[in-house]
Amino acid sequence: MLTRGQEGEASIVEASRTPQPMSRREWTIVLLLMISVIINYIDRSNLSLAAPLIRQQFALSPLQIGSLLSAFFWTYALMQITGIAGWLSDRFPVGWVMVGGYVLWSGATVITGLVSRPTTIYIALLLLGVGESVAYPCYSRIFAELPQEHRGRANALIDAGTKLGPTTGLFVGGLLLVHFGWRMLFILLGGGGLLWLPPWIKAMPRFGRRVEVESAAGLSSMVKLLRLPCAWGTFLGHFCGNYFFYFMLAWLPTYLVGEEKMSIGAMSRLSSAVFLLIATCTLIAGAISDRLIAAGASPTRVRRAAVVGGLGVASSLLALAFVHHNLPLSIAVIAVACVGYGAFASNHWAISQTLAGAAMAGRWTSLQNGIANLSGIVAPWIAGLIVQINGSSRLAFVITGGVALVGAFLWGLLVRRVEPVDWEALA
Repeated sequence: MLTRGQEGEASIVEASRTPQPMSRREWTIVLLLMISVIINYIDRSNLSLAAPLIRQQFALSPLQIGSLLSAFFWTYALMQITGIAGWLSDRFPVGWVMVGGYVLWSGATVITGLVSRPTTIYIALLLLGVGESVAYPCYSRIFAELPQEHRGRANALIDAGTKLGPTTGLFVGGLLLVHFGWRMLFILLGGGGLLWLPPWIKAMPRFGRRVEVESAAGLSSMVKLLRLPCAWGTFLGHFCGNYFFYFMLAWLPTYLVGEEKMSIGAMSRLSSAVFLLIATCTLIAGAISDRLIAAGASPTRVRRAAVVGGLGVASSLLALAFVHHNLPLSIAVIAVACVGYGAFASNHWAISQTLAGAAMAGRWTSLQNGIANLSGIVAPWIAGLIVQINGSSRLAFVITGGVALVGAFLWGLLVRRVEPVDWEALA
């Protein structure tokens, strides 16, 4: 619970065990964060949209373009695995940490459109990763203050934003790409995103470090965190879920253009529809889970069912091993898998925030997101290697389904209960 001095400044407080509707101010903050993650994913997905043109202009091999697509994730993951991003969100006023990261990633997006060589594009993407690395620790630090029955919707909105970002970016970006070229794609979207800053600075939460839990936080070292089986369930299970998403984000446009011979316009429309489907399923699953918990259902049962069952359905990509030369059926299989991924994505962050509590939300999330986003390095690289060897990405889709199935087992076996960790009681 917040101290009295902080209660006057904090906008999101778990003040009662009785279910209460979210306040207008809480909704404003959550919706602004949703918009920020939409912009976040527009900026990080621009390269996958522009990849066919960049590959052609610079005569890059499939493996080289796969390496370029993974560049962002090196710094993005490193900043979180080392705990730097989480420490910043726990130690300093979280609203201002978000501002700093946002300015850096928007600037890096603009720079990507201005540079003239693959090497300098790679460097700009590394800067993009640094800026975006603070986003999820900040989201979790803020949402850890929400009551349990609101976290599903709040996290579902954030995760829907991660799909609406590619949906919007692929649709609008496709138009910009056709009419203005790939450089203006980065410049216009990166610069335009800065319009988000003024309303955020006005509405952002003003709380900083939770001084009232300082004794508990002092005992809650990263060593204790790393000894928890449930922590490793969230880390590795999230890696498997992210592998699915980042493979689709990075490779679906290239697959549709390169192997299915779609035009840029047709590719952007179909890719947008795929991510819109995920976003819709995420919002529905998040709302249902919160309603069930508010009605008295166990958070453990509800949240685990969503993540385990969701990844289980996402593993249906394995069926592509038996589908050949049939684009409609292949797209149908991909759509079913995306429905499952949407259900998973609506609840996995709510589990971590509940386990960590407000004292450790930033650091737990930072480490989890860092490990999970190593998949952003691995998935595009493996896909590029498979295409370079086989001339087809069919096997890459099948491997992605297998990874999702492993993730379902990890969440089910290692995350047994969804309740706050008693940090003081840990030896």
